[in-house]
Amino acid sequence: MDPNRNQPPQDNKPEDKRPKGNLWVALIVTVVLVLLISSVVNAVINSQYTKTTYSEFLAAMENNELAEVEIRADRIVYLTKEEAAKPAAEQRACFTGLHSSGGTLALANELDEMGVKVDYQIVEDNSGIVLILYYVLMIALIFGMMRMLTRRLSGDGLMGGFGSSKAKVYMEKRTGVTFRDVAGQDEAKESLLEIIDFLHNPQKYTDIGAKLPKGVLLVGSPGTGKTLLAKAVAGEANVPFFSISGSDFVEMFVGVGASRVRDLFEQAAKVAPCIIFIDEIDAVGRSRDARFGGNTEQEQTLNQLLGEIDGFDSSKGVVCLAATNRPEILDKALLRPGRFDRRIIVDRPNLQGRLDTLKVHTRKIRLAEDVDLRKIAQATAGAVGADLANLVNEAALRAVRKGRQTVNQEDLMVSFETVIAGTEKKNSVLTDTEKRLVAYHEVGHALVAALQKHAQPVSKITIVPHTTGSLGYTMQMPEEEKYLQTSEELMIELRTLVAGRAAEQVVFGVKTTGAANDIQRATALARNMIAQYGMNDKLGLMAPASVSNPYLESQSYMDCSQETAALVDRESQALLQSCYEEAKELLLSHRPLLDEIANFLLVKETITGDEFMAYVNAEAKQLPEGTEESDGQQVEG
Repeated sequence: MDPNRNQPPQDNKPEDKRPKGNLWVALIVTVVLVLLISSVVNAVINSQYTKTTYSEFLAAMENNELAEVEIRADRIVYLTKEEAAKPAAEQRACFTGLHSSGGTLALANELDEMGVKVDYQIVEDNSGIVLILYYVLMIALIFGMMRMLTRRLSGDGLMGGFGSSKAKVYMEKRTGVTFRDVAGQDEAKESLLEIIDFLHNPQKYTDIGAKLPKGVLLVGSPGTGKTLLAKAVAGEANVPFFSISGSDFVEMFVGVGASRVRDLFEQAAKVAPCIIFIDEIDAVGRSRDARFGGNTEQEQTLNQLLGEIDGFDSSKGVVCLAATNRPEILDKALLRPGRFDRRIIVDRPNLQGRLDTLKVHTRKIRLAEDVDLRKIAQATAGAVGADLANLVNEAALRAVRKGRQTVNQEDLMVSFETVIAGTEKKNSVLTDTEKRLVAYHEVGHALVAALQKHAQPVSKITIVPHTTGSLGYTMQMPEEEKYLQTSEELMIELRTLVAGRAAEQVVFGVKTTGAANDIQRATALARNMIAQYGMNDKLGLMAPASVSNPYLESQSYMDCSQETAALVDRESQALLQSCYEEAKELLLSHRPLLDEIANFLLVKETITGDEFMAYVNAEAKQLPEGTEESDGQQVEG
């Protein structure tokens, strides 16, 4: 057992000790700068004079060539009549060392009798002390300025800070994050509990001969909470938490990244047990490629990181966590056993996870009694923790704008719609023809969805323009969360997507640009059904397309011959055309219902799912008992 386990957490932040070598470097640089400045100043001053001997001065005095004379303790500065006759900018004085300080007063009197202008200033000789004080003050001033400047530039005090780590040390009292603040990631938290237990009780593992993985890689989509999980591990374990981004290692200076890696692990070894967290490790851990030459700064930094991970002893309690959303580009040497060999998937939360996440983010929000977080969780399928946090914050801001003290259900739903469609454009005015086109377009989507079984129910239809560029939208809210979709369900989604264009053709016989986004989504879905899901008879189980990065929702790329790619294009076009014709048939067979709902939408501009289904169910009741709809499906509310 760890004897310090039950003691209150202490601030184990390492002392801020500057390397003494850096102080000497700063002092030497300061002295060099002072000497350089002094030499420049003396050169500028001396450029105004011509140095002569005392004998030359006496000769000029005897020949009555002097115009002005200045007698000092250490020198005589004089101006001849020839130089005095020149313009002031071209005058050049001469100076010579004082031959005998004892006769300076007699010399001054003699010059005065000759009619020469004399400046006689002989005082006690303190020039040595003044000179010393001058240099001391200059050194102190420049040294202090260098200290302030280098601290801001390097963050570590002096010139040597360029190679020092930029990692920040977080203690539990500074992060304030525990597993209580992380919701929707139960599987990831369960996998990380072992690391916390090891940091608390390392002896339990070493007694049996077990070794904890040195590195743990957190993989997931942006916003799923990878960094939050790492902070929560440090908060639960009550150990120092070193946090640094992968991009902080990579610099334009050769060797700086490797130096920072060494410095980071040296700091961690001093305060072990601790956690090192490298965010976006793909910035430094990208796979090495010899095609473009080796020995780059990024490769040197990666090699140093691999060496440091191999070098530290995991039994001392140093655990290295890293996060990325691009695991496919990481170097294989980084993922081999003994390094980052444990991978924890931080996935998008399910329905219960979203509900728990909403509860966490609304913990400090004043909610009205009508708030139903489960409905919000159902509507936000596919959202990550960051999306839900933004949704709750937008709802709170809307409540403040409306002058309310609590957040109600409407605020949450409107903020959800704002996230997906943007805010309403109140100044946009559509013509009557455009409004009719948009109304029939949106009702076409909704009606085709309602006339098919297993389609997601319609929750809202609006023809109010929004800032995302849409002139209206139809919102469908799933009743339950699904992880698998059948080919028939995907066909229903395709028919619904192309139903807007079908309604334009059925009613107006025109094609508008309003269906652009629908066609793009339908094309992507049709290609995925054929090229990835194996839902085409001609291609069978072949998958000619692959997804490069599933965590960034990147587009698929074709990994096949040109003939196969052309076949995929033809089959996709045929599938879309088939769904388009079926959608047109549905709308033609229910044309009176289409007109009735569209006219109602033109009046109200926004209708709810219940109002829409009231029209659909009213038509279903008018059919003779036992009669089915044109698609062989009984309409249900």
